[in-house]
Amino acid sequence: MALFNLALDSKLRACDLVALRVDDVTLNGRARSRAAVLQRKSGRPVQFEITEHTREAVGRWLDKKGLHKGKPLFPSRVARTRSMSTRQYARLLDSWLRAVGLDPLAYGTHSLRRTKASMIYRRTGNLRAVQLLLGHTKIESTVRYLGIDVDDALAIAEQVDM
Repeated sequence: MALFNLALDSKLRACDLVALRVDDVTLNGRARSRAAVLQRKSGRPVQFEITEHTREAVGRWLDKKGLHKGKPLFPSRVARTRSMSTRQYARLLDSWLRAVGLDPLAYGTHSLRRTKASMIYRRTGNLRAVQLLLGHTKIESTVRYLGIDVDDALAIAEQVDM
């Protein structure tokens, strides 16, 4: 559950999510409320919040797996000193989707990255905030990423009375 929850909270790409180390999300053995990592794709830092629910899941995960500072947060099944692969993450997500009756062909690891970002945009209309949370350098990338069109812009405008 910690992996799924962190995928939603962090809005990280799969390669960055599975590369997380214990000390990226913990301080003195407890999950942080915020974290920051360098994105592999852009080399730029991105910050993310870790909700209370996710912090609890991370704490249980650390206890269950006996993970400590310096270790991969999501270790490989083969070599615990290495992080799980993005392929293993994708297989886990497929199994979770099947377990809840969803079609794995309709969702993927990137769907989790997009989920919270889309929700934030829909609730706030704050494109700049979403850009920062995703670590995009260009606002145009965020617009394309979220699939924003004229209808979306008009819907937001209609909610504002003057």
